Amino acid sequence: MKRYLYVLFTVAMVAGMLLTACGPAATPAPTKAAETPKASEAAKPRVLVVINGVLGDKSFFDSAARGIEEAKKDFGIEAKIIEAGTDPSKWEPALIDAADSKYDIIICGTWQMKEYLENVAPKHPDKKFMIFDVSVDYSKGLKNVYSITYKQNEGSYLAGLYAGLVTKSKMEMANPQKVIGVIGGQDIPVINDFIVGYKQGAKDADPETQVIVQYAGGWNDPAKGKEISLAMYNQGADIIFNVAGGTGAGIFEAAKAQKRYAIGVDSDQALLFESSDPALTKNILTSMMKNVDNSLYRAIKLHLEGKLPYGSAEALGIKEGGVGLAKNKYYEQYTPDDIKKKIDEAEKKILDGTIKVNTVIK
Repeated sequence: MKRYLYVLFTVAMVAGMLLTACGPAATPAPTKAAETPKASEAAKPRVLVVINGVLGDKSFFDSAARGIEEAKKDFGIEAKIIEAGTDPSKWEPALIDAADSKYDIIICGTWQMKEYLENVAPKHPDKKFMIFDVSVDYSKGLKNVYSITYKQNEGSYLAGLYAGLVTKSKMEMANPQKVIGVIGGQDIPVINDFIVGYKQGAKDADPETQVIVQYAGGWNDPAKGKEISLAMYNQGADIIFNVAGGTGAGIFEAAKAQKRYAIGVDSDQALLFESSDPALTKNILTSMMKNVDNSLYRAIKLHLEGKLPYGSAEALGIKEGGVGLAKNKYYEQYTPDDIKKKIDEAEKKILDGTIKVNTVIK
């Protein structure tokens, strides 16, 4: 009987093996690993940007927002921008809330956020932080922070050279020397780095050029910007360089009213005003581009590739695409060919070291 049962058991096993070999492959049971997103998808960070101000300046912060939106579109990341407003007392709490959130990378910018980030980042070693337009103090560690600075002096040199070459103030205003202007948001190192480069470029165009400098005392006061600009135009300037963020909108209004000219900053401001005020764009001959958008896009790309040098700062100049002069259709239309040639030559000389641009940043 035992032998009979053994034979039956053996036959059943062989039949089962044959059926398995000839039939369709079995579907494996779902596993935890199979339900996990692909590595490339799982590695995509969630990015949160804290703006210590408001969007809509058509300049610095709007440039940052463009870079984040481009990265969001091209890399498929989750990204959000928070406007912390113009009240400084709300900036640190906004950064703390951001660090406590679900987001993996926290981005902020400007020198006003430096100290706050130095306090917050060490408390969140599992998170990554980026700051633009200033560097944190790496003697404090901060291995999870990447800083972006810009060689705004290089781009501003080109803006000053351009202004010094195109101004007709000496001839039209019957002045003994050429007169151009520049308005800074505040008297701080990063703004003075714009101004020192601008002055150097203007003097290289004509050593006798007079550069009028004034600070608006804030970044979101177009009325103040217009008031200062009108005074500068009355002093004989026919071109004013905007280094005052949203306050600079007033510079453009003054330029339009006085039929004078302006140079934008951070973004290609002529193109940004093109749809809302086409008449105004004719007064913005070019802009000194501080490409915050490019730098944030680049940083996120390098993070995704595992190549971003956290724990250090990088200074981006003309060579790295961090700064430059806007050569849009208005630049092409209103700039004489000989001046375009001189600007191109100056760019090359900065790149090869022939021109050493002054800086106040140590």
